[in-house]
Amino acid sequence: MSSPDSLSEEERGVLESVVRDHGTPTFVYFTDRIAAQIDALRRAFAGRFLVSYAMKCNPNPAVLKWMSAQVEGLDVSSRGELLAGLSSGWAPERISFTGPAKQRVDLEVAVRSGAGEVVLESLREARLLDEVAQELGTRQRVLIRISPSAVPKGFGSNMSGKATQFGVDEEELLDVLDQMAQLQHLSIVGFHAYSGTQCLKADAIAENWLNFMRLFEMASEHLDIVPERLVFGSGLGIRYHEGDSAVDLDAVAQRVLPEAARLTSLNRFSQTQLLLETGRFLVGEAGIYLARVVHTKVSRGRRVVVLDGGMNHHLGAAGHLGMVIHRPYRMQVLTKPSQSPSEPQDLYGPLCTTIDTLGKGVALARLDEGDVLAVHASGAYGPSSSPSRFISHPRAQEFMVVRSDRGAVVMPTTVD
Repeated sequence: MSSPDSLSEEERGVLESVVRDHGTPTFVYFTDRIAAQIDALRRAFAGRFLVSYAMKCNPNPAVLKWMSAQVEGLDVSSRGELLAGLSSGWAPERISFTGPAKQRVDLEVAVRSGAGEVVLESLREARLLDEVAQELGTRQRVLIRISPSAVPKGFGSNMSGKATQFGVDEEELLDVLDQMAQLQHLSIVGFHAYSGTQCLKADAIAENWLNFMRLFEMASEHLDIVPERLVFGSGLGIRYHEGDSAVDLDAVAQRVLPEAARLTSLNRFSQTQLLLETGRFLVGEAGIYLARVVHTKVSRGRRVVVLDGGMNHHLGAAGHLGMVIHRPYRMQVLTKPSQSPSEPQDLYGPLCTTIDTLGKGVALARLDEGDVLAVHASGAYGPSSSPSRFISHPRAQEFMVVRSDRGAVVMPTTVD
């Protein structure tokens, strides 16, 4: 397996065969790379944390089914994701249902399915779920999502420390806990926090997790409960751009593990499961997006390259998933030797809008008509996060590559 910055000869050969047999635009997911990320988490944190996959980043059915044998939990954020998880073979008790806009029908499906936990985002949601559980004659397991009052600097997107739709604000937490505890058809089995994403700074990640532990300990003591599980929204980022440095997991662990050991040494938490909820970190660098050059031209002194895919398949690579200043993803030309001289080129997708731009002045081997561009770090927030129906170009194909006795095997995937 290669590093995320390059393709091994085997991977390059696989991608070339996919292009030859199936064409472009195409996403290819290498399970070896996903497995390496999972192993890195388990090694760094010495098995202290279990792993939960946040499927919103990549709900591809084949990936979802493969992942069920690799990690302990599945985080879903809609009724549709819940049903997709169940149909992909995930046992309902391994699934947690988050999301700020759950309606009665969502909660009814969750309860009827036997979902492991519903993650409560508000008192209103708790009361509605209590009614649903009462009507269905059961007691639903729940986690309460806490929104911290502050988030360390360094996260690409903050979901706490400001007015937010997510979770119960730390400032009013104890009062809300008291009211939730009165609901007779809910069983509070733990807590959840996810306050920021796409962070590459070990100190910021560690500080965030330590703050979660403080809040989890405070909330558990206030309710005088023995929590079964505490879910840490990991916030672990990946390298999208040239010059990015990978998260130093060992540095995070050095700060976090002593406090995690202290917490679980307490009687209240001695049997508590600690889960890292993560998605992008697991699958992001496992995916490669392939797009073919349709034509090139020189426009007002700049070399312009138009591809058969862009924003409609890969919104993030076009800079529209929270990026303030668009920086191109790491790319290489699949159909040119890796040592080819580079030159600046402006890369555009096929849509009739100026915002369908994969990069301007990107230094790459000279792209000519028919060449294929490989975009790295494309395994998360790709097809399902992009406006695929805008202008009605064909949807991107998706393939998963798994290891077998015969070597790398390319598996077509089915996407509705």
